[in-house]
Amino acid sequence: MSTVSPSPLQQEQALVIFSGGQDSATCLAWALSRFERVQTLGFDYGQRHNVELACRQRLRAALADLDPLWASRLGPDTLLNVDIFRQLADTALTSEAPIAADGPGGLPTTFVPGRNLLFILHAAVWAYAKNIRHLILGVCQSDSSGYPDCRDDSIKAMQVALNCGMDSRFVLHTPLMWLSKRGAWELAESLGGTALVDLILEESHTCYAGERGRRYDWGYGCGVCPACRLRASGYAAYREARKNGEQGRTEV
Repeated sequence: MSTVSPSPLQQEQALVIFSGGQDSATCLAWALSRFERVQTLGFDYGQRHNVELACRQRLRAALADLDPLWASRLGPDTLLNVDIFRQLADTALTSEAPIAADGPGGLPTTFVPGRNLLFILHAAVWAYAKNIRHLILGVCQSDSSGYPDCRDDSIKAMQVALNCGMDSRFVLHTPLMWLSKRGAWELAESLGGTALVDLILEESHTCYAGERGRRYDWGYGCGVCPACRLRASGYAAYREARKNGEQGRTEV
């Protein structure tokens, strides 16, 4: 059951860019707590960790089961094929190239240039036809892998470009933008209690290697890729804070 009161915002629809990972699952719960109707949109872009696509439907169904209000608000899901990235960029997420923290230009080899920007553009075009102006995405500047298209400035620039180029009034919501990974876990707990945290642990997928054979206390993964290390460290900080009775800032 949701522990956050619905925002008076909105008797409006929203669209969540939903990958099947920890961050997008938290964003979906955030949207369901605030908007009258929420649809989800995912992307198959030839990612090597395409196991996340198999997690999406289980996550959606389990989220709806947590709260009757969420179940009543959750609309349909759409999966778009945007395999153009395999033609445009040879990265560790779109090929078998090694996963490393330091790639060209100092960015991780898992950085897919323009990926989030293209996702936002496709989502806006899709939402435009359905008269949805609220787009929610799980990007984070304060505790990410350093991807430039996760920065607040990038998202704000995209919002301006979309509204100018499509003569629209899109609002891009980024509930996790200024949260650490610990803060993301705390936000999940504030939205749906420990039941939501447990669900994200068990059903979401973050590991870049696509590994789901081993279960750690923070979820499934290889345990060594940048995504696994970030998720593990954030969960450890969250558990430590809970043990010590600390409460982080999760109001967004």
